[in-house]
Amino acid sequence: MVGAAILRRLRSTGQKGILTRTHAELDLTDQHAVEGFFTENRPQHVYLAAAKVGGILANNRYPAEFIFQNLMIEANVIHAAYRYGVERLLFLGSSCIYPRLAAQPMREDALLTGTLEPTNEPYAIAKIAGIKLCESYNRQYGTDFRSLMPTNLYGPGDNFDRENSHVIPALIRRFHDAKLARAPVVEIWGTGTPRREFLHVDDMADACVHLMRLDPDTYRASTQPMLSHINAGTGEDVTIAELATAVKQVIGYDGEIRFDKSKPDGTPRKLLDVARLNALGWRARTNLSVGLKNTYDWFLENLDQLRT
Repeated sequence: MVGAAILRRLRSTGQKGILTRTHAELDLTDQHAVEGFFTENRPQHVYLAAAKVGGILANNRYPAEFIFQNLMIEANVIHAAYRYGVERLLFLGSSCIYPRLAAQPMREDALLTGTLEPTNEPYAIAKIAGIKLCESYNRQYGTDFRSLMPTNLYGPGDNFDRENSHVIPALIRRFHDAKLARAPVVEIWGTGTPRREFLHVDDMADACVHLMRLDPDTYRASTQPMLSHINAGTGEDVTIAELATAVKQVIGYDGEIRFDKSKPDGTPRKLLDVARLNALGWRARTNLSVGLKNTYDWFLENLDQLRT
């Protein structure tokens, strides 16, 4: 989803010479394959958007895959970027890097100040390691490797798998299926009280390109040597119950919403402080209701090709 959005954004600016590979074409957990790609292509700039991702269920079910695959992807790509003289690299992380009970909104300097959320700790640790890889290579080798930490993303190209998707595509799929089946109730995990911030993936892509095109002095002036990541979000959040109601309205489902309070909520609140990115001249533009409709329209147009 993120890679495709970045590609759309770059093409919209007239960017030439874009190199892409699908997972089938290049396994980024394979160090030999990654070295071969960099040897052959010698990219100038790298957007590292690839990751093993999923919601609470997937994180709980596959913790080893989440930590191993993400560590391997970032280690292989970041090290190869250094070895082959990449001019600039952008590593994409996640807001789950911050402590479970971090002060809200979460500032960049909250990193490593408390205990992580247990349900996604393996993924969070891998993403923290990616930030520290970038910082360490910058510090030792003078590279220009940057890190952007987005809030929860959604939009066209998302994973709508019934079990392993994030909250917005999971809700879209669930309400859509319930509408077709005329089901009287849609059940949702947790209490509905946790608050989440959501950023449309096209806004995220715009933030990525904006950050990558900043000159090195401007970027460095907005960060610190050992605090080099920057948050990306809207600066606004909603409860899961409010989100579910919004998705229900977009889809036109007229049944009941029921919360299963025996299931985990995850982190109570995740709202990012986006003052640094705003100060660098970027702000999110897509309203949540508009973004949800845009995402559902894409879902309907691509339903035949989506995984069940």
